[in-house]
Amino acid sequence: MTKLIIGLGNPGAKYRSTRHNVGWMVLDLLAQQLDIKFAQHDRTQSYLATGTGFKLAKPQTFMNHSGQAIAKLMKYFKVAPQDLIVIHDDLDLPLGTIRQRADGTSGGHNGVQSLIDHLHTKTFRRLKIGIGRDQSDPSRYVLKPFPSTDRVILTPALQKAVDLLIKEL
Repeated sequence: MTKLIIGLGNPGAKYRSTRHNVGWMVLDLLAQQLDIKFAQHDRTQSYLATGTGFKLAKPQTFMNHSGQAIAKLMKYFKVAPQDLIVIHDDLDLPLGTIRQRADGTSGGHNGVQSLIDHLHTKTFRRLKIGIGRDQSDPSRYVLKPFPSTDRVILTPALQKAVDLLIKEL
């Protein structure tokens, strides 16, 4: 049984430090601590890092189409939804808050909705990282980088998420 751990985000340097890419930030930190490297995997439109009994993946289809790549990953590696963990940002959680869920709706998150649409199920594990919210348009807010004042809160939350994932491996 292979666990598939997905970080949701957007490809490209301009998105690297944005709130929407917090899933990738967790995976990058996890891969660094496990001393494994990501490599492009064209068949699944993803970057992959592989360890014993698990795969880390960063879909390259942009957030709103994440389900396309994740469905390909699950089919290619024969992973069942119960062996999937999806890490993503959550506007409705205070900055740095971590919440785990086994199922549920997308909560308005387009990347999660894409996954639900492509998998035809809401039953898969989520590791949500709170990014907070401000008064601006949410679609613009999630594409803004974290200011240094937020990173003071975010950095320990990313490590806590990594620690939770390491226990799963």
